[in-house]
Amino acid sequence: MSKLSIRQMTLISLFAALTAVGGFISIPLYPVPLTLQTLFTLLAAMILGSVMGASSQIIYVLLGVIGLPVFAGFKAGVGILFGPTGGFLFGFIISAYIIGKIVELKKEKNIFYYFLAGIIGTIILYIIGITQLSLVTGIGIKKAITVGMLPFLPGDILKILAASFIACKFKMITP
Repeated sequence: MSKLSIRQMTLISLFAALTAVGGFISIPLYPVPLTLQTLFTLLAAMILGSVMGASSQIIYVLLGVIGLPVFAGFKAGVGILFGPTGGFLFGFIISAYIIGKIVELKKEKNIFYYFLAGIIGTIILYIIGITQLSLVTGIGIKKAITVGMLPFLPGDILKILAASFIACKFKMITP
């Protein structure tokens, strides 16, 4: 990647901050809380593209790792990455990159294309998050899906729709 402009650095930082704010807006379900983090992960990828979108999520995760309470429930620390919800944090980075790559493949995008990219990225996020949830808690994949995915599906579909709509409106920002 070439040298980043001030504008690009600002956008990356903005989406890292928005993801942190999304973690503060949280409904504590066990073991995975309901937050708006995924909305901002989706938006970062759809608006900024693969490298910048993933970079914003890397910065967000690093802020939490160094001790800033940016994770859901105002939590922080490297231990969160290796706990039940850590796979979702890793998944933010990977899904942002993949969603961004999908978006970059097509010059003329519409809401349906963004929605498709968001669905694919969310599936990837669930695969990574559910896998770690199952491994760390020992609850098995079926139970991990029951507690770590099923309650979130309706909200995540709405978040994907919202992100797709917003991304269509902000296409001009995409670098």
